[in-house]
Amino acid sequence: MTRPRKIIAWTLGSLLVLIAILVVVIATFDWNRIKPTLNEKVSAALHRPFAINGDLAVQWQREPEEGGWRAWVPWPRFVAQDITLGNPDWSTKPQMASLQKIEFRLSPLPLLAQRVVIPRIDLTAPDASLQRLADGRANWTFQFDEKDPNAEPSKWVIDIGSIGFDKGRVVYDDQTLKANLEVLIDPLGKPIPFSDIVGSGAAKKVSDQGAHAQDYAFGFKVNGRYKGLPVSGNGKIGGLLALQDAAQPFPVQVDVTAGDTRAAVAGTLTDPRNLGALDLRLKLSGSSLGNLYPLTGVTLPDSPPYSTDGHLIAKLHEPSGASFRYEGFNGKIGDSDIHGDLGFVASQPRPKLTGALVSNQLLFSDLAPLIGADSNAEQKARGGASKQPEGKVLPVEQFKTDRWRAMDADVEFTGRKIVHSEQLPFNDLYTHVVLDDGNLRLEPLRFGVAGGKLDAQIALNGRTTPLQGRAKLTARGFQLKQLFPSFEPMRTSFGQLNGDADITGTGNSVSALLGTSNGSLKMLINDGAVSRDLMEIAGLNVGNYVVGKIFGDKEVKINCAAADLGIKDGLASTRLFVFDTENAIIYVDGTANFKQEQLDMKISPESKGFRLLSLRSPLYVRGPFAKPSAGVQTVPLLLRGAGMVALGATIGPAAGLLALVVPSGGGEPNQCTPLLEQMKAGKAPKTVPAS
Repeated sequence: MTRPRKIIAWTLGSLLVLIAILVVVIATFDWNRIKPTLNEKVSAALHRPFAINGDLAVQWQREPEEGGWRAWVPWPRFVAQDITLGNPDWSTKPQMASLQKIEFRLSPLPLLAQRVVIPRIDLTAPDASLQRLADGRANWTFQFDEKDPNAEPSKWVIDIGSIGFDKGRVVYDDQTLKANLEVLIDPLGKPIPFSDIVGSGAAKKVSDQGAHAQDYAFGFKVNGRYKGLPVSGNGKIGGLLALQDAAQPFPVQVDVTAGDTRAAVAGTLTDPRNLGALDLRLKLSGSSLGNLYPLTGVTLPDSPPYSTDGHLIAKLHEPSGASFRYEGFNGKIGDSDIHGDLGFVASQPRPKLTGALVSNQLLFSDLAPLIGADSNAEQKARGGASKQPEGKVLPVEQFKTDRWRAMDADVEFTGRKIVHSEQLPFNDLYTHVVLDDGNLRLEPLRFGVAGGKLDAQIALNGRTTPLQGRAKLTARGFQLKQLFPSFEPMRTSFGQLNGDADITGTGNSVSALLGTSNGSLKMLINDGAVSRDLMEIAGLNVGNYVVGKIFGDKEVKINCAAADLGIKDGLASTRLFVFDTENAIIYVDGTANFKQEQLDMKISPESKGFRLLSLRSPLYVRGPFAKPSAGVQTVPLLLRGAGMVALGATIGPAAGLLALVVPSGGGEPNQCTPLLEQMKAGKAPKTVPAS
């Protein structure tokens, strides 16, 4: 053997001997001897107590699941028993976490490339107590020593593949969220296939994306409080968190109740290390949509009890902010159905809600909670205190304007059919809701009513205190025969109802807005009919008395009804209010006080002939909105034409109302034209004195 070959042989032999000695030393070394040093170094780095209290060992074994030649190479497996991690100094609890055992295997060859590759870590009986104070300090945030800014960054990289876990317990105490929760995790007796929980369709969707969702391996229970509300629930999760493979789905199923809100989800979490994305079926229900605000921060209106079922997709690391899509959901709000898509983006300066909602059959009564117009019992059922005082009609429930500035919104809502009652045919509803930094606009709010349209532009400025509101309403083409379809005299009518209103006010409730309102209301009806039956249909019980006193039990044709009311500081006063019937002309004069909710009206009929009953005195309607009273005034009726307080005062209102005159359906002349033309000219309408 040549000298160079001898040198090479001795060198290789020496290396083999050294490796063998190193393996023997590592295999036989008592690793417990380094525990004091290891505990001290880790404690110093974390600035809190750390200790391996039990045995520390390294086991060498092959890993057949690695496949190929790597399956024949022994891998070191580290096992540590009874590990504890203390809390920072500011915590009143000494210990943050403990483990009965931690076990992980280390891939030896990547160490040559300065990579610490740990394919899997297994945690046995983890117990953690997570805590955050009101000032934001959290015990899961570690304070490491600052490094020298001129020092080169470490070339070593730690790569952890997945985390497996066992029966455990987590306590979460967060003063910023007013949360105090305990989660207990237990292995299921037998793993449950993913498809058994989410359904075969959802499971196929995951597999079609080239992923494989693991079985549900653990069950958990949660109890405690969140945002001041009692929380309880249960669910199931997988047993292995894949940290490096972001596309590997982690199965999640949760059914939890917070207060009177219940959420049930089933689906997958991907990229769990970064809490990257959610793909879940979400069922949501509760007593009022408004109760979701303290739980989610999403501003929604008060509503009757609701339930929805849809598909929730979340992408939590989008550049514009975490985004959530609730797609293709179906449900009910009260007795109305609801369908659609909603999106929520946690953007800056405010998050934003967008979407489109549809109701195929919307009950009018289900809209009442939007403005606090539901009963005290219904308000209590949706989680609020009884607010409406006895005998008060206008809703006093306060708008939650503080929530309006918490987010923006751009949502369209369509109600294809509105059910109010069998007698009142609302056809449809459409509104575009825009919320911008506390400024709420409905542009437009549109109802289809009796063959016509009611268009409104509503603006409520919640940036001011108190709230400033404005409503502009336009009613056009209400067909009277459709408005009261069950009233026989209307079935051949060509009459229409048209009107305009423009009202402003300040206040944080409907009652306050109307109590401070200013503006005007104009309305014109031609070719109609009136009777006590019609008053019954319209729910105007006082009207029954008035109609009965003037016309008896007969049905009387209305040629024209014209009204012009001016509103100032919540007091609506009649500038012109007249009914031209086949028997008489009836003048209405008086006020409606929205602030006090009081009516004070005088009704003065003037006969067109002998058909009018022998009513010798004017009528009155007085008292609270909730229960007005009607009667006969003691003074006699005045002379012809004197029912108008000042004939000249009608010239302006009559001219303004002429703008609402349109031809009657079928080309019939509008009978309001001659009446208003006479008043515009300063003349009293022609009548025949009663005998």
